[in-house]
Amino acid sequence: MNLTLDFNNCMINNIGREHGLKLRDIDALQGRAAEIHKNLQARRKTDIGFYNLPYDKKLFKDVLLLSKELTDRFDNLVVLGIGGSSLGGRAVFNGLCHPYHNLLPRDKRKGLRVFFCDNIDPDSFSPLLKTLNLKKTVFNVITKSGGTAETVAQFLVINDLLKKRLGKKYRNHIVITTDPVKGPLRKIAADECFNSLPVPPNVGGRYSVFSAVGLFPSAMAGVDIKKLLAGARQMDETVGASDIWKNPTYMSAILQYLAYQRGKNISVIMPYSNALRDFAEWYIQLWAESLGKRVNLKGEVVNAGTTPIKAIGTTDQHSQLQLYTEGPYDKIITFIEVKKFDNKIPMPRTYKDVDGVGYLGGHTMDELFKAEQLATKIALTKTGRMNYTIAIPEITPFTIGQLLFFFEVQTAFAGGLFEVNPFDQPGVEEGKNLTYGILGKKGYEKAKTKIKDHSKNRDKQYIIG
Repeated sequence: MNLTLDFNNCMINNIGREHGLKLRDIDALQGRAAEIHKNLQARRKTDIGFYNLPYDKKLFKDVLLLSKELTDRFDNLVVLGIGGSSLGGRAVFNGLCHPYHNLLPRDKRKGLRVFFCDNIDPDSFSPLLKTLNLKKTVFNVITKSGGTAETVAQFLVINDLLKKRLGKKYRNHIVITTDPVKGPLRKIAADECFNSLPVPPNVGGRYSVFSAVGLFPSAMAGVDIKKLLAGARQMDETVGASDIWKNPTYMSAILQYLAYQRGKNISVIMPYSNALRDFAEWYIQLWAESLGKRVNLKGEVVNAGTTPIKAIGTTDQHSQLQLYTEGPYDKIITFIEVKKFDNKIPMPRTYKDVDGVGYLGGHTMDELFKAEQLATKIALTKTGRMNYTIAIPEITPFTIGQLLFFFEVQTAFAGGLFEVNPFDQPGVEEGKNLTYGILGKKGYEKAKTKIKDHSKNRDKQYIIG
């Protein structure tokens, strides 16, 4: 079940001298890579906790125990979380569950129906609450800090609604996933006697998919989280190598970094699998929030980072590919290839005499799918566009575990190459603080002043309509 990395189409012999890499370009980073590797391996024992999540046996048992208890009592799980509190669980759910899981009758699916509410848009949140049978629904409230405004807002609405509809039984319908000892929701969980699960203090939200944040919703949906964690552990063994020629995760980060050095500041991830659509969404947050930084580790202003974009094969061959093949040379494309699909779907030999139709007869849909992926790679390579392929044998809990851990380590390692902190998000914090100021949260009066100053600078001549 080995994951492979093929980066021939990033090299000079395939895409030419102007945009291709040379062996010496990569080898020049060997020494630096060894230093970054040493630093990451040392810090995994202290402040970088995501490395250790796949080995946490107690968490695994606690998640399984709670999920089994609740699966027997409920039909629906609603996940209340945003960003890293939602995207990892969504990636696993959509990657490993039946594509129409929530439409299947209970006896045809392994777990509960799962709904991810990762936005506070009232016109999507309210209709869901009116649609579900609250007596058969459990809510997983996820925020590491316990104070994320969007998630807390959802919790307040849900908590009040459950109290009104269900009386004293409302407590049985809420599971809180937050910091193990501090934060507003940890206090509320203790006071209200809610079921709760921890998020380790040294694990950031976007790196939390192998914590209770991702494991609990996955287990509730019927995903084999034991195999998911086994895949992550196997990938951890692979990334234990400091040699970049034996470590596909580090090599992938190096390709991204060298592409950026050559003006390719857009990173396209293009899985050829609908099941990996939300995996691509998860990657976008992981990469953007980790590497998009104003200052480097020395405090110098660098405004670093590549912009991640999601594309899905074959869908986006008909929407984005024109730009990638003939537009600016500012992109590197990462293909994710699935070698084996569960379904083939043969196409019948009909309309043989109709040009543009008959040639498909006798082939299977997965043949067409793979042909289009190969053709896209060739088209990009012929025009000198950097692209490489990460391939997995098939989609299973084990390979999804590998893939998720691969990209977590790639991103952490890339932080070292870009010389930025891949574990903070000061730009996001500023937006949060301004929101607190608008809503009158105590201690954020200065933020409120900034809002007033912003309003004063609105010139009517620049507002039309």
